[in-house]
Amino acid sequence: MKIAVFPGDGIGAEVTREAVRVLEALDLSGLTLFEGDVGAIAYKRHGHPLPAETLDMAKACDAVLFGAVGDPSCDNLERRLRPEQAVLGLRSELGLFANLRPATVFRGLEDMSGLKPELARTIDMLIVRELNGDVYFGDKGMRTTDDGQREGWDMMSYSESEVRRIAHAGFRAAQKRGSRLCSVDKANVLETSQLWRDVVVEVASEYSDVELTHMYVDNAAMQMVKDPSQFDVVLAGNLFGDILSDLASMCVGSIGLLASASLGERQTEFGTFGLYEPIHGSAPDIAGQGLANPMATILSVAMMLRHSFGLEEQAARVEAAVSKALADGIRGGDLGGDLGTAAIGDAVLERL
Repeated sequence: MKIAVFPGDGIGAEVTREAVRVLEALDLSGLTLFEGDVGAIAYKRHGHPLPAETLDMAKACDAVLFGAVGDPSCDNLERRLRPEQAVLGLRSELGLFANLRPATVFRGLEDMSGLKPELARTIDMLIVRELNGDVYFGDKGMRTTDDGQREGWDMMSYSESEVRRIAHAGFRAAQKRGSRLCSVDKANVLETSQLWRDVVVEVASEYSDVELTHMYVDNAAMQMVKDPSQFDVVLAGNLFGDILSDLASMCVGSIGLLASASLGERQTEFGTFGLYEPIHGSAPDIAGQGLANPMATILSVAMMLRHSFGLEEQAARVEAAVSKALADGIRGGDLGGDLGTAAIGDAVLERL
């Protein structure tokens, strides 16, 4: 079992450290960890946010545990050298097109949600976000118009095959949950979204046991706040999925609690190769102070154990330990408490 650990920038090193402690405490047979540089720290050490040796390490492993990237000191670099390109590069080079982001309110945290407690406790959804297409990967640039104005442009596009494969991932996920899938688009104004909707409808014919609905993205954002219980699996493109998953994080109380898995088609001897990361960023304002909540990264380890190694029992142990810690009042600053990163990690370990 080979796992590449890429801490990255800001609080990335702090939260991955605690996640690795949990992983090692499980005493898994044959576990080998490797560490590589990504993001701003990689640029400063190697001249690129995703060095060739880091990418090769990822390809040689069975899974990747990722922290976060981003550093204000790199904001003026040309786009291809900015820290965020490490994430996009890994997703593209490793064929990771399906991002799974579960959002569930933990018992006792209903009051931390931006929603009324009675609404918050009903949240139990999975956002399936496409990762390899959309405006993030489309042609883009800056140009000057005929009247001398600067104009930025980004091309949004999806091919039929790209939509088809993420749709299958969404329907398969729904079969394992509540058998309901809501496909999010903006088909009333975007041709890209019209293709998305058409292909999703075609794929739905292969999943008669899953109820399919459609929702425009602006309405989906409103409905997620108004009545989150109506959602089981939410299927969305790269841009819309990015926005909605962050919205979901505040509905459950904190972005510091949401894990994610980025999966593709590659299979290892253990399971599906994937990259696992918290959905929060590098938080440079608190980096190095030991204040970050590592629970999202620890929960990402649970997703890794489940999807990439088939270790359901160990995955459930990790999730139960986090849940018990929260129920016992373990809180970091993001949840109104005063415990630091290491103390939260210790609390989870004690309950593992």
